[in-house]
Amino acid sequence: MTSTPAQQPQATTAPFGLLGRKLGHSWSPRIHTTLGSVPYELFEREPSEVEPFVREGSWRGINVTIPYKRDAARLADERSPRVERLGAANTLVRRPNGSIYAENTDVLGFSLMLQRFCERRLGTTAQALLSGKPALVLGSGGASAAVQAALEDAGAQVSVISRSGEDTYQTLTERHADAVLVVNATPVGMYPNCPATPVPEKDLAQLKSLAGVLDVIYNPTRTGIVLAAECLGIPAETGLSMLVAQALRSSELFQGRQLDVSLVDQIEAQILSETGNVILIGMPGCGKTTTGKRLARMLGRPFVDIDDAIEAGTGESAAHIISTRGEQEFRRVESKVTGEYGARSGLVIACGGGVVTVPANYDLLHQNGTIVFIDRPIAELETAGRPVSATKGVEKLARERMDIYRAWSDITISSMGSPAGNAHAIRNQLGL
Repeated sequence: MTSTPAQQPQATTAPFGLLGRKLGHSWSPRIHTTLGSVPYELFEREPSEVEPFVREGSWRGINVTIPYKRDAARLADERSPRVERLGAANTLVRRPNGSIYAENTDVLGFSLMLQRFCERRLGTTAQALLSGKPALVLGSGGASAAVQAALEDAGAQVSVISRSGEDTYQTLTERHADAVLVVNATPVGMYPNCPATPVPEKDLAQLKSLAGVLDVIYNPTRTGIVLAAECLGIPAETGLSMLVAQALRSSELFQGRQLDVSLVDQIEAQILSETGNVILIGMPGCGKTTTGKRLARMLGRPFVDIDDAIEAGTGESAAHIISTRGEQEFRRVESKVTGEYGARSGLVIACGGGVVTVPANYDLLHQNGTIVFIDRPIAELETAGRPVSATKGVEKLARERMDIYRAWSDITISSMGSPAGNAHAIRNQLGL
């Protein structure tokens, strides 16, 4: 009896790749290109296509993402102890004899991320921090299981926080105020629904023994829970290093050779350099737009002027909104548009001078970008066509805003007197 078309294995055009249902944009191909496991493709398959693809495809090594990690474990001929323990695999390797071996490099990737975070940010080892100590994992899905395994291997007493049962988000501060580490393994805060957080800043503040916060999400660069931790002065990190580390361990299995672990740092730095936004802030008339356009051309990136984006979206200029509906209404619209572009990657963004007057805008910009303050002498600022500058006066605006510009900025550029000079100074300081 012949198989139906849905059961026929689709042709595999590359020896390596990522198997999932809806993959969209993935950084896995670029990571594996650097690691040497190439060609590497994205294999989108429906549930009925997974078994024939895994069992009969001509691939040599594949990574597996949701919702097929349990299928990957089930369909393998041999499973690592980690896969047997968790019942899920994210890496499959076809051996020369045709048999399929399953591994869970998510555990290995998080273990490396955890160890590096402890050593670099906390000045200790994972075992020294966690042995016999309470650690919290937010969420109970597949990513959570891998995180739990790695934490238990480091000696932690792990509690899983979920929406039901005894350990919930409502009882977190009552039952776990002594936690030394919190790890977000939920999708809350992932692009494009960012920068949301499963645990608000006020609750993190009540965990008096908290030494660090980790998030397995890697887009945006700073999730809501990481931003909350940073605000409290708690070391925090998102999951890009875990993504790269698990890929490195997978690639080692694919290629049958050991790879230099320093590749994790190299690839992570490369991705951050290419995908992080450059955000320009400063007084009205300081040259943010002209500098941003020049910098974007230098870097080959899209440029966004928030005021222009507001006009494109509403059909009204910033000046018109302010003059007809008031500054408060304009700030509401500005925050909405700022959030939309701040969540994206690889942009040069010029903000309006008053973006810093709304504290919530900081997280919207900082989540995925480096904030650059262009400091230009007040006497050189243009006020024509700028209703807030004309109404309040440049000197008063400067008194209100200059300290905030400095507090928000990651770097400050003293205006060079030309857009090209400013753009070169920014590129050099950021190493872009």
